[in-house]
Amino acid sequence: MEIKYLATIILGTILINNYVLTRVFRLSPFLNATRKFDFAVGMGIAVTLAMVLTSFVTFPIYTYILARFGFAYLATVVFILVVVALVQAAEMSIRKLSPVLHRSLGVYLPLVTTSCAVLGAAFINISPGLFEPNAFGLFAGAVRGFGAGAGFTLALVIMAGIRERLELADIPEKLRGAPIAFITAGLLALAFFGFSGMKI
Repeated sequence: MEIKYLATIILGTILINNYVLTRVFRLSPFLNATRKFDFAVGMGIAVTLAMVLTSFVTFPIYTYILARFGFAYLATVVFILVVVALVQAAEMSIRKLSPVLHRSLGVYLPLVTTSCAVLGAAFINISPGLFEPNAFGLFAGAVRGFGAGAGFTLALVIMAGIRERLELADIPEKLRGAPIAFITAGLLALAFFGFSGMKI
Protein backbone atom coordinates (compact mmCIF):
# COMPACT_ATOMS: atom_id res chain seq x y z
CA MET A 1 0.00 0.00 0.00
CA GLU A 2 1.40 3.37 -1.00
CA ILE A 3 2.52 5.90 1.61
CA LYS A 4 0.81 8.60 -0.45
CA TYR A 5 -2.55 6.79 -0.15
CA LEU A 6 -2.16 6.38 3.64
CA ALA A 7 -1.13 10.03 4.03
CA THR A 8 -4.24 11.03 2.06
CA ILE A 9 -6.42 8.98 4.43
CA ILE A 10 -4.84 10.61 7.49
CA LEU A 11 -5.08 14.17 6.11
CA GLY A 12 -8.63 13.54 4.94
CA THR A 13 -9.83 12.36 8.35
CA ILE A 14 -8.01 15.10 10.25
CA LEU A 15 -9.06 18.08 8.14
CA ILE A 16 -11.74 17.30 5.55
CA ASN A 17 -13.84 14.67 7.38
CA ASN A 18 -13.08 15.64 10.97
CA TYR A 19 -15.35 13.49 13.16
CA VAL A 20 -16.18 16.30 15.57
CA LEU A 21 -16.37 19.41 13.41
CA THR A 22 -17.69 18.13 10.07
CA ARG A 23 -19.36 14.77 10.84
CA VAL A 24 -20.57 15.92 14.28
CA PHE A 25 -19.72 12.71 16.16
CA ARG A 26 -19.28 12.96 19.89
CA LEU A 27 -19.96 16.60 20.74
CA SER A 28 -20.26 16.13 24.52
CA PRO A 29 -16.50 15.77 25.19
CA PHE A 30 -15.89 18.55 22.68
CA LEU A 31 -17.89 20.88 24.89
CA ASN A 32 -17.23 19.33 28.32
CA ALA A 33 -13.67 17.97 28.06
CA THR A 34 -12.25 21.17 26.63
CA ARG A 35 -12.42 23.25 29.78
CA LYS A 36 -8.82 22.30 30.59
CA PHE A 37 -6.05 21.77 28.09
CA ASP A 38 -4.55 18.74 29.89
CA PHE A 39 -7.91 16.98 30.02
CA ALA A 40 -8.46 17.59 26.29
CA VAL A 41 -5.06 16.10 25.41
CA GLY A 42 -5.64 13.04 27.62
CA MET A 43 -9.12 12.45 26.21
CA GLY A 44 -7.80 12.82 22.67
CA ILE A 45 -5.02 10.26 23.21
CA ALA A 46 -7.45 7.78 24.79
CA VAL A 47 -9.95 8.15 21.91
CA THR A 48 -7.18 7.80 19.30
CA LEU A 49 -5.97 4.58 20.91
CA ALA A 50 -9.53 3.23 21.06
CA MET A 51 -10.23 4.15 17.42
CA VAL A 52 -7.10 2.42 16.12
CA LEU A 53 -7.74 -0.76 18.12
CA THR A 54 -11.45 -0.84 17.27
CA SER A 55 -10.85 -0.26 13.56
CA PHE A 56 -8.24 -3.02 13.51
CA VAL A 57 -10.41 -5.57 15.34
CA THR A 58 -13.92 -4.89 13.98
CA PHE A 59 -13.03 -5.15 10.29
CA PRO A 60 -12.03 -8.86 10.36
CA ILE A 61 -14.91 -9.69 12.73
CA TYR A 62 -17.40 -8.12 10.35
CA THR A 63 -15.80 -9.36 7.11
CA TYR A 64 -14.97 -12.95 8.07
CA ILE A 65 -17.68 -13.75 10.61
CA LEU A 66 -20.74 -11.47 10.57
CA ALA A 67 -21.01 -10.76 6.83
CA ARG A 68 -19.91 -14.25 5.73
CA PHE A 69 -22.44 -16.10 7.89
CA GLY A 70 -25.35 -13.69 7.42
CA PHE A 71 -25.18 -11.95 10.81
CA ALA A 72 -24.40 -8.44 9.52
CA TYR A 73 -27.48 -7.11 11.32
CA LEU A 74 -25.72 -7.81 14.64
CA ALA A 75 -22.85 -5.44 13.79
CA THR A 76 -23.96 -2.68 16.18
CA VAL A 77 -24.23 -4.98 19.20
CA VAL A 78 -20.96 -6.76 18.39
CA PHE A 79 -19.08 -3.51 17.80
CA ILE A 80 -20.28 -2.06 21.12
CA LEU A 81 -19.09 -5.19 22.91
CA VAL A 82 -15.75 -5.00 21.09
CA VAL A 83 -15.26 -1.35 22.07
CA VAL A 84 -16.02 -2.06 25.74
CA ALA A 85 -13.78 -5.15 25.80
CA LEU A 86 -10.87 -3.37 24.07
CA VAL A 87 -11.03 -0.33 26.33
CA GLN A 88 -11.13 -2.53 29.44
CA ALA A 89 -8.22 -4.64 28.16
CA ALA A 90 -6.23 -1.50 27.29
CA GLU A 91 -6.90 -0.04 30.73
CA MET A 92 -5.74 -3.23 32.50
CA SER A 93 -2.64 -3.49 30.29
CA ILE A 94 -1.66 0.14 30.82
CA ARG A 95 -2.22 -0.22 34.58
CA LYS A 96 0.23 -3.16 34.70
CA LEU A 97 2.82 -1.92 32.20
CA SER A 98 2.94 1.78 33.06
CA PRO A 99 1.29 2.98 36.28
CA VAL A 100 2.34 6.56 35.51
CA LEU A 101 0.59 6.51 32.13
CA HIS A 102 -2.43 4.85 33.75
CA ARG A 103 -2.66 7.65 36.30
CA SER A 104 -2.67 10.24 33.52
CA LEU A 105 -5.03 8.35 31.18
CA GLY A 106 -7.04 6.34 33.71
CA VAL A 107 -9.75 8.97 34.04
CA TYR A 108 -10.34 9.19 30.30
CA LEU A 109 -10.34 5.52 29.28
CA PRO A 110 -13.71 4.65 30.89
CA LEU A 111 -15.28 7.66 29.11
CA VAL A 112 -14.20 6.25 25.74
CA THR A 113 -16.55 3.25 26.08
CA THR A 114 -19.49 5.60 25.55
CA SER A 115 -17.94 7.35 22.56
CA CYS A 116 -20.06 7.24 19.42
CA ALA A 117 -17.02 8.53 17.49
CA VAL A 118 -15.25 5.21 18.14
CA LEU A 119 -18.32 3.28 17.01
CA GLY A 120 -18.65 5.58 13.99
CA ALA A 121 -15.05 4.84 12.99
CA ALA A 122 -15.79 1.11 13.03
CA PHE A 123 -18.90 1.50 10.86
CA ILE A 124 -17.26 3.83 8.34
CA ASN A 125 -14.48 1.29 7.81
CA ILE A 126 -16.91 -1.52 6.90
CA SER A 127 -19.71 0.33 5.12
CA PRO A 128 -19.22 0.78 1.36
CA GLY A 129 -21.59 3.29 -0.14
CA LEU A 130 -22.89 4.52 3.21
CA PHE A 131 -20.14 7.04 3.97
CA GLU A 132 -17.46 6.31 1.40
CA PRO A 133 -17.46 4.79 -2.10
CA ASN A 134 -15.45 1.72 -0.99
CA ALA A 135 -14.92 -0.03 2.31
CA PHE A 136 -11.41 0.23 3.70
CA GLY A 137 -9.18 -2.79 4.16
CA LEU A 138 -7.76 -3.90 7.49
CA PHE A 139 -4.59 -1.80 7.56
CA ALA A 140 -6.12 1.21 5.79
CA GLY A 141 -9.02 1.07 8.27
CA ALA A 142 -6.60 1.17 11.21
CA VAL A 143 -4.80 4.12 9.59
CA ARG A 144 -8.14 5.84 9.13
CA GLY A 145 -8.89 5.18 12.81
CA PHE A 146 -5.59 6.87 13.71
CA GLY A 147 -6.41 9.85 11.47
CA ALA A 148 -9.89 10.13 12.96
CA GLY A 149 -8.43 10.06 16.47
CA ALA A 150 -5.81 12.65 15.53
CA GLY A 151 -8.55 14.88 14.10
CA PHE A 152 -10.61 14.37 17.27
CA THR A 153 -7.58 15.34 19.38
CA LEU A 154 -6.86 18.38 17.20
CA ALA A 155 -10.45 19.62 17.58
CA LEU A 156 -10.34 19.16 21.37
CA VAL A 157 -6.95 20.86 21.72
CA ILE A 158 -7.95 23.86 19.59
CA MET A 159 -11.22 24.25 21.50
CA ALA A 160 -9.45 23.90 24.88
CA GLY A 161 -6.90 26.56 23.91
CA ILE A 162 -9.62 28.96 22.83
CA ARG A 163 -11.71 28.32 25.96
CA GLU A 164 -8.74 28.96 28.24
CA ARG A 165 -8.27 32.34 26.56
CA LEU A 166 -12.00 33.05 26.77
CA GLU A 167 -11.81 32.67 30.56
CA LEU A 168 -9.69 35.83 30.60
CA ALA A 169 -11.69 37.69 27.94
CA ASP A 170 -14.28 40.35 28.67
CA ILE A 171 -17.39 38.53 27.47
CA PRO A 172 -20.93 39.82 28.11
CA GLU A 173 -22.47 37.99 31.06
CA LYS A 174 -25.28 36.44 28.99
CA LEU A 175 -22.77 34.79 26.64
CA ARG A 176 -20.48 33.25 29.28
CA GLY A 177 -20.26 29.47 29.65
CA ALA A 178 -22.24 27.31 27.24
CA PRO A 179 -23.41 30.07 24.83
CA ILE A 180 -19.88 31.23 23.95
CA ALA A 181 -18.75 27.58 23.75
CA PHE A 182 -21.46 26.85 21.15
CA ILE A 183 -20.61 29.98 19.17
CA THR A 184 -16.92 29.03 19.20
CA ALA A 185 -17.73 25.45 18.16
CA GLY A 186 -19.83 26.76 15.27
CA LEU A 187 -17.05 29.04 14.07
CA LEU A 188 -14.53 26.20 14.29
CA ALA A 189 -16.87 23.94 12.31
CA LEU A 190 -17.20 26.63 9.63
CA ALA A 191 -13.41 26.92 9.47
CA PHE A 192 -13.03 23.16 9.02
CA PHE A 193 -15.77 23.08 6.38
CA GLY A 194 -13.44 25.30 4.37
CA PHE A 195 -11.28 22.20 3.83
CA SER A 196 -14.20 20.24 2.32
CA GLY A 197 -13.49 21.57 -1.16
CA MET A 198 -9.90 20.33 -1.09
CA LYS A 199 -8.92 17.60 -3.49
CA ILE A 200 -5.95 15.68 -2.13
